[in-house]
Amino acid sequence: MRALWLLPLALLGSCTQPGPEKTRLVIQRFFGACEAQYGRATDIARAEGECGIMTTMINRFEAENPGIEVVENIVFWPGYDQLTAQLAANDAPDLVTMHGSVIPDYQARNLLEPLDGDLAAIGAPAAGFTNAARAAVSVDGHVWGLPIDTWAPLWHINMNLFRKAGLVRGGKPVLPRSPEELYAQAQQFRERTGKPYLVQGAANEYAGFTRNFYTFVMQQDAPLFAGDPLRANFRTDAGRNALQLFKTIYDRDFTTKNQDYSAAVAGFLNGDGGVFLVGTWMVGTFDAKAREREGTLANGGYAVVPYPRLFQKDATFADGHNWVMPRDSKRSSEERAAALKFLKFFAGNAAHWARTGHLPAFQAIIDSPEWRALPHREGLAILATTGQPLPKGVRRQFPLETIVGTEAASAISGAKPIDRTLSDMERRANAVLENL
Repeated sequence: MRALWLLPLALLGSCTQPGPEKTRLVIQRFFGACEAQYGRATDIARAEGECGIMTTMINRFEAENPGIEVVENIVFWPGYDQLTAQLAANDAPDLVTMHGSVIPDYQARNLLEPLDGDLAAIGAPAAGFTNAARAAVSVDGHVWGLPIDTWAPLWHINMNLFRKAGLVRGGKPVLPRSPEELYAQAQQFRERTGKPYLVQGAANEYAGFTRNFYTFVMQQDAPLFAGDPLRANFRTDAGRNALQLFKTIYDRDFTTKNQDYSAAVAGFLNGDGGVFLVGTWMVGTFDAKAREREGTLANGGYAVVPYPRLFQKDATFADGHNWVMPRDSKRSSEERAAALKFLKFFAGNAAHWARTGHLPAFQAIIDSPEWRALPHREGLAILATTGQPLPKGVRRQFPLETIVGTEAASAISGAKPIDRTLSDMERRANAVLENL
């Protein structure tokens, strides 16, 4: 497959001839608002960050398609309450950003349009997606959206502190290969730097607890939902090991404590610890800091890697952002054609989105020398294979994330025994799944 970012915009074509009046295209998205900086920008190559690149891409599409009027709705993250209300009022947007973990909730209620044939027709067939991206949009043998990216939690490393701790060899960070090695390296790090090994946003931020729990259960090759996507399977040795790992880290003061997400970001930038557990979306921000002359990450003091393999297999919990098309009986053929035209434009410019730090959704971009030449990408490419979502039949994944995260936090802090935590976690999750 030819790399999509090599396709000139002039070849993107048109799904329909514009009429005398503009066709209205309603695009609803998250990723924040940045109109002050990018409200008029159309040079995608100069845009930075999720908001900047997304805003500029939409501006460029509208500028190149004068027959289409784009109405851009920016929702408060993640926007699903608003979307559900719009669908109930029969006022669906034409395209919506949606996490792969959420697609089953809407697909099961017949609220999304399958896009298999449409994506093939615009030159973005599912066969060209990465394994992780394809899994994100595939349910019941159909494709329900155009993948935007794959994201996963990562180990963001302060290399300047790692050097001080004696945990750098050949210019690369020394990573643990078992829980025991992690504890030993964390102890060495604290003794030589006086700082905790990990930085975590743990206060009122439960998603990180969930992602850690899922990741290290997956690394033990244990199913989180055994045989039935409507039944959680958390009371296992693997679940116990995953919670004990982080409880030991907590008990031995190998991690920052009582920091919310914003404080953890600031703490990592201030040198509060060695490894920040946060997702792909921060790669660009931290890499920019490493290019500065002052600061704790300055002069190349930053590295980023997938979660190390501490158990039997390489695996990291992953999700992704996608474009989906909600069903709308009032949508005209011209409006639908405009939506597909935008998806074709986005696919043709997908390499720009890959600069955010998220993994590209197209295997051709992952394989391209241009993408791998970007900072840190060569080492992150493996996530396109090892990134692992929950089984597609598991619904209500966002509410489950809160349950798993709050329960895991209780066990890790010592507020509740691990076995009781796993029992309560499983019981509460199953109560949600039994009442869909």
